[in-house]
Amino acid sequence: MTRSREAREAREAPSRHDGVTMACPVCGRAFTPGGRRRYCTDACRAAAFRRRRGGHPPAIVVPTAASRVPVTVYECDGCGERAVGVQRCDGCSAFMRRVGIGGACPCCDAAVTVAELIGPEVGP
Repeated sequence: MTRSREAREAREAPSRHDGVTMACPVCGRAFTPGGRRRYCTDACRAAAFRRRRGGHPPAIVVPTAASRVPVTVYECDGCGERAVGVQRCDGCSAFMRRVGIGGACPCCDAAVTVAELIGPEVGP
């Protein structure tokens, strides 16, 4: 092959990037990329960014707080009486201290805590 023939073929052959179209990854429309451009429009570029980032994060829903008073066992320091969900002693009319979460015993209907039913904790 002669040198002039090689030069003529190089001029006739299209450049590697000229006239080449590619499909936009977002909308699929064919476009001629320029430089490092990967999307056909700025709108498609922004849509791809939103897809990668997950769009808007879902709103965090905070559950409403539930009162623990109805399931709390209280004990009077003066007379030792226990009650579930009642903070004032019927006999002394004094405020009772909180013992823990619990309820009424199914056998004797006395106020017992969950810790008393389970027993001592097993540690590591």
